[in-house]
Amino acid sequence: MKKVVALMAVTFAFAFPLAGCNTMQGAGEDIQKGGQKIEDAATKKK
Repeated sequence: MKKVVALMAVTFAFAFPLAGCNTMQGAGEDIQKGGQKIEDAATKKK
């Protein structure tokens, strides 16, 4: 029983980060676009 639980824990430990790769990439792109908008606004104020 302990082996099954340990195997499930390892499986979930690897599955969740792999499933989140697309989400993290999308979040990174959104943050990058937000940073670009802030940079553009700062350039206009000069």
